[in-house]
Amino acid sequence: MLTRRALRAHLLDVRLAGVVATSREVSLRSYRLFAARDPRVLIGIDPERDWGLRELLGLMADRCGVSADPCRTEGQDVIDPDRTLAALDAFAGRLAAVAERRGPVLLGTGHPHRLLGFYVALAEALSAAGCAVLTPAQGRSVDITTRFGLRTYNLDYVRGVALVREPGAGCAGGEPGAHTHSPLPVRTALAAAADAGGPLPQLVIGDHGWVCGAGQLGFEAIGPADTNDPALFVGEAEGSVSVVVPLDDGVRSEYYRPLTRYVLNRACLSR
Repeated sequence: MLTRRALRAHLLDVRLAGVVATSREVSLRSYRLFAARDPRVLIGIDPERDWGLRELLGLMADRCGVSADPCRTEGQDVIDPDRTLAALDAFAGRLAAVAERRGPVLLGTGHPHRLLGFYVALAEALSAAGCAVLTPAQGRSVDITTRFGLRTYNLDYVRGVALVREPGAGCAGGEPGAHTHSPLPVRTALAAAADAGGPLPQLVIGDHGWVCGAGQLGFEAIGPADTNDPALFVGEAEGSVSVVVPLDDGVRSEYYRPLTRYVLNRACLSR
C-alpha cells in the first residue's frame, strides 16, 4: 500500500502539488473573472454570495495554500501537499460511502488527455463493488461556446467515463476527447437520465463543469481542481460541491496513477 509519506513525496516530485505549472497571473485572472461572474469561469456554479478578489484569494489560500497576498502577481502558484492529501482522504471517503450502499455513479471529465485513466480506474473499481456506472445520453449532441465560437460536440463514454468529442473523432484509436470546462455535458447527461426514469447518480465524479454543473443541480459531486479553477472551491465552501482535491490537473497522465492507488486503498476498493 502506498503510504502518505510516499504519496506526498510523489506529489512534490512531479509537481502535482508544491510549486505547480499554473502561473500566478493565470490564477489571478480567473479570480477576477469569477468575481465579475463571467460564465466561462463560473462553469455551472451560481454563487450564493458575492466573491471579491480578496475573498477569493483568502478562500484559495485556505483550500489550496496559494498566497493570500494580492500584491503577489507573478511567478508560479503553490499548492500545499498536505491539503491535497487531506482532500484525497475525504475523496476516498465519499467513494467508500457510495460503494457501501452500491449507489449508481456518473463519471465525466473535461480533461480526457490527462485524467481519463484516473476516472476509468475509479469506474472499474466502483462497478466491481456493485455500483451501476451510468452512461446516459450516449451520442447526444452538445453545443458548447468556445473561444472559437459555438461548436457542436458529441457526448461519448470510454469505459464508463463521459467526455465530449468533435463529430467524427470517435473512431477506434482516435483522439481521447476534447478539453472543456462547460457544465452542459453533465446537464445533458443528467437530463437524459431523468427523462428515462432513472436511475440518477448518487455521486458524480469529475472535474470542471462536471462537478460544478452537477453540484449546482443538487447532486453530490467530487473531483480535483487546479488553482485557477475557483468555482469548485467556492462550490465546496457554499455546500454545493462535496469534496475538491487541490492539485495540478494538467500533468502527464501516468503521474496520477499513485493517487489512484492511494484513494482506492483508502476506500477499500482495491482488487
